[in-house]
Formats: sequence, structure tokens, C-alpha cells
Amino acid sequence: MTPEAFHAAALALPGATFDIKWGADRVYSVGGKMFAHAGIEGDPAPKYMFKASDIAFELLVEQGLAKPAPYLSRAKWVQLNKSDALGDDDLKAYLREAHRIVSGKLSVAVQAALA
Repeated sequence: MTPEAFHAAALALPGATFDIKWGADRVYSVGGKMFAHAGIEGDPAPKYMFKASDIAFELLVEQGLAKPAPYLSRAKWVQLNKSDALGDDDLKAYLREAHRIVSGKLSVAVQAALA
């Protein structure tokens, strides 16, 4: 998936916002909570990271498609080993799931405001 397609897929999710953090990293959030990250600047290939379910975390790592994300592994975040480790449709599905997991933990008031 290209960085532009990743950006479009993440921002297409309900209430998703985009911000640049830590110099040049693209961060995607919902309700102020991060659900995906794309490290793009200064890297020969983009580094895509996202929140994963417990099962998806184990499967992606076990299959060699991803590794535990630096600094976020204990929260079940993965970093894809290559930008094309997953097909576009699969990566979009993982982004939707990351968004669902994070938005599901928001307060009822914040969830209502996003609806």
C-alpha cells in the first residue's frame, strides 16, 4: 500500500484525525487516541504500525508479516516488516479493526460525539 493510500484509508474511518508527531511521523487517531502510525520521512520504505487484537498480533508476528512495534508492543501494536507485507484490502481491514478497538475504549460521551 502506498503512503497516500494508507493515509486515505485511515482518514476514511469515522472520526479519524491526522497529525504529525515526533518530527515527521503520520499519526492517525480517533477521539484523541492513536490507532495507526506511518513513519515515512527519511526511510527508504514506509513503516506502517497499528493497534491489533490479541489474536491478530500473534498471527501477524508468527507468520513473519509484522513484528511488535517499538515502544508499543505491550499494548499489542504491530509494525509491518515491509510496506507490502499485506495486500491493500487486508491492510484496510486491519486499520478498520484498529479503529474499532480504540474507539470502543473511548468514553460514552466521546463515542456519542463521534457518531
